[in-house]
Amino acid sequence: MTELTSAQRELAGQERPHRSRGRWWVGIAVVGLLIAGGVLAERHWHGTVPPPAAAAPPQVTVSTPLQQTVQATGRLLGQFAAVDSVELRAQVGGTLTAIDFKDGQTVRAGDPLFSIDPRPFQIRLDQAVAQLQAAQAKQVLTGVELWRAQQLKRTDFGSGQNVDTRAADDRSAQAAIQAAQSAVMDARLDLEFAKITAPFAGRVGARLVSLGSLVSGSRGGTGQSTLLATVVSLDPIYLGFDMSEADYAAYQKAFHGEAPHSDVAISLYGDGRFDRHGTLDFIDNAVDRSSGTIRARATVPNPDLAITPGQFARLRLSLGRPEPVVLVPAAAVVPDQSRQVVMTVAPDGTVAPKPVEVGDLEQGLRVIRSGLAATDQVVIDGIVRVRPGAKVTPVAGEIKPDPNAE
Repeated sequence: MTELTSAQRELAGQERPHRSRGRWWVGIAVVGLLIAGGVLAERHWHGTVPPPAAAAPPQVTVSTPLQQTVQATGRLLGQFAAVDSVELRAQVGGTLTAIDFKDGQTVRAGDPLFSIDPRPFQIRLDQAVAQLQAAQAKQVLTGVELWRAQQLKRTDFGSGQNVDTRAADDRSAQAAIQAAQSAVMDARLDLEFAKITAPFAGRVGARLVSLGSLVSGSRGGTGQSTLLATVVSLDPIYLGFDMSEADYAAYQKAFHGEAPHSDVAISLYGDGRFDRHGTLDFIDNAVDRSSGTIRARATVPNPDLAITPGQFARLRLSLGRPEPVVLVPAAAVVPDQSRQVVMTVAPDGTVAPKPVEVGDLEQGLRVIRSGLAATDQVVIDGIVRVRPGAKVTPVAGEIKPDPNAE
């Protein structure tokens, strides 16, 4: 090993006292910290250190329930259907020579829609008219011959047998006239059926044939007949819907089994505005066993033709007489497992949940049928900051209905 020089030995001798003094001060600092921690722990144990200040109770908005007289209603989904719907089929066969409408056009009763070549039917009509004229001419002759036979018999120049023969000929001629008249009516009917018109006012669908098509027809509907188009009526229009057994029972109880005549409010576009009205005029005579519902129908005016068959709409139907109820905001009703509860605040600021029986929405508010008193202070804002049994700071608020809400 290399021996230390005299300078190095002198420097090492000077560092030892400095290191010893540094370690001594570190030890004193550690002991001081331990003593201070023990004193604080003892004071905390004996309660001499004050606890931190408690947080203030959360602030919530409360109000007494809104009291109103409302009518029990049911909100259902319905579908519109045409009062009248007809398939236009050819009743005579022939070539289609004219289509007098545009697909989807609104038509009035009697408007021409299709034309079939009328010439064959006109020929038949002319033939039938000629046969009628011939029968009428023959009847005139038989009538004259009968008169002559009767005159000859009075003068003893004719026999009774001749009179009988002439009378039979006259009756045959009259029968021939009747047959010819029927043939004329039949030919004229075929000629009329060659022109197809709208049976009632409504909207015609898309044409199913083209100009020049050869169509077949059957007047009695027993043979093959070409489907040309369909026509549906639009004003008025039916709104069909299904009522549950509970709703039907409530309706029967409220109106004592009277004939259906209730007003039905309709929201056409799903915007919550029930601005259309109809009249409930039909309830079926049996409940569907498979679905537990009964079919009902309302008749709805449609003067602007804005409603189309097949369209869906929401409807509101009265299911009972008006009765007083209390209302709270829908957000104030909290689900709790299988029940609904409303958070109320006691006079001492304690939160107390109350189970309630809820009803429908009325002007944006939830109807409370039972479980809530008119004097209860209901939490209407800040519901997320409360829990049962906790203290809150109530602030007075107000429950306001929204007439435009569903």
